[in-house]
Amino acid sequence: MTPEPRTIRIGTRPSALAVAQSGHVADRLRAKGHTCELVEISSPGDRSSAPVAELGVGVFVSSLREALVDGRVDVAVHSYKDLPTAPDRRLVLAAVPPREDPRDALVARDGLVLGELPSGARVGTGSPRRAAQLAALGLGLEVVAIRGNVDTRIGKVRSGELDAVVVAAAGLRRLGRADEASELLDPVQMVSAPAQGALAVECLADDTALSDTLASALDDPFTRAAVSAERAVLAALEAGCSAPVGALADVVSDLDDDGNVLDRISLRAVVGTEDGALIRASITGDMDVAEKLGAALAAELLDLGGSSLSLGNR
Repeated sequence: MTPEPRTIRIGTRPSALAVAQSGHVADRLRAKGHTCELVEISSPGDRSSAPVAELGVGVFVSSLREALVDGRVDVAVHSYKDLPTAPDRRLVLAAVPPREDPRDALVARDGLVLGELPSGARVGTGSPRRAAQLAALGLGLEVVAIRGNVDTRIGKVRSGELDAVVVAAAGLRRLGRADEASELLDPVQMVSAPAQGALAVECLADDTALSDTLASALDDPFTRAAVSAERAVLAALEAGCSAPVGALADVVSDLDDDGNVLDRISLRAVVGTEDGALIRASITGDMDVAEKLGAALAAELLDLGGSSLSLGNR
């Protein structure tokens, strides 16, 4: 007898954004002929109102990973930027789907862009990275620490509690709310978080058949390389989620002397110092040494900033 087709149980956090992200993965698998269902798994981070920096690295990831290990789900879908940089040997990163827009988005009252906000305007963010870069712009903005989902954050603007919030453009797009952004911030002004806009799809390391299925249906090698370079910066700095570190990589195509196409990575990064300044650096290199490029750029940042860098968990 032909065995029944496997139903792939996809673990997701219960937030609207997480469900939308996991639903996107499920849709792509279904398009390849696979049967899928979503299984909601709540994490301590979902049940806490404390600032993310206080909750610790991996707070949104651990419950999904444990559900994988104990067999409640077959696949876990994460916002890649939430993953700790240290690997979990029980699991494999089976696929990194094509990335959504990695930029930050401003949602402001009256549709104002960043340069139109008056001095003293209250701008909300829960990210030390965003806060450091907003302060460094010298616009006289008051940066207010906030927490919550996209609805909660934007609601603070609609109610007049804040003049603006900065959120991930990818989140707005995945929720079908991109038109609510007043402005997509130029990465020259606001370097994104490492892996922002990317998803990470994990399964058990010993489930090679499922890992192969996920890779074939979902994996994008250009996104994987770019994100690997960005996260290598974070890992080499030994920085956690409380550190003001941004890194963004683009894969660009060049021609060698013989006219052959070479895919290369252009990587930029920024890190905050204890006195509120920003240290910036960039590097370009071959795509197949993405992690080495990230580590080299981190070493340059450390050389430039020395003991003044504000690296949180370091």
